Amino acid sequence: MGSGPGRGRARWPWLVSLLTLGADQLTKHLLVGAFVPGESIPLLHPVIYLTYVQNTGAAFGLFKGQQMLFVGLTLLIITWIGWELLTQPAMAPIASWSSALILGGAIGNLMDRVRLGYVIDFLDLRVWPVFNVGDSAITIGVTLLIWHSLLGVGGKGQGERGRGTQHG
Repeated sequence: MGSGPGRGRARWPWLVSLLTLGADQLTKHLLVGAFVPGESIPLLHPVIYLTYVQNTGAAFGLFKGQQMLFVGLTLLIITWIGWELLTQPAMAPIASWSSALILGGAIGNLMDRVRLGYVIDFLDLRVWPVFNVGDSAITIGVTLLIWHSLLGVGGKGQGERGRGTQHG
């Protein structure tokens, strides 16, 4: 295989996913080595705390104890996003970034569920359920995808939206 102009671009979403996964797993590893479940300390009082939570539910702790459902859904999402990244080399950059963030975060949380039976959460804003780096990546990725979808930002068809039908 040669090295065409799009080849480097097709690789970077995988790197973003790996870096996201690495950051997620490293921060969880560091937390587990220093905290016991339920322990909490202020990081930036009163805004953010580090609080060790073992989340057996989904986002916001919903549907606790449904590990097989979450594992199955996560595997479907990971497979779908991986397929899209592999088969859509001309994907808009914002869609690639978004997909990469979602993929890395989803794999990190899946690894916790399969290995531990729960997801390690630790970022505590006190006004929001406790979350982790992977959750943050997923949230940012989904938000960017919605933004891209609604506004058509960064896509190939962007210039066609709002231009009318002028020719010439």
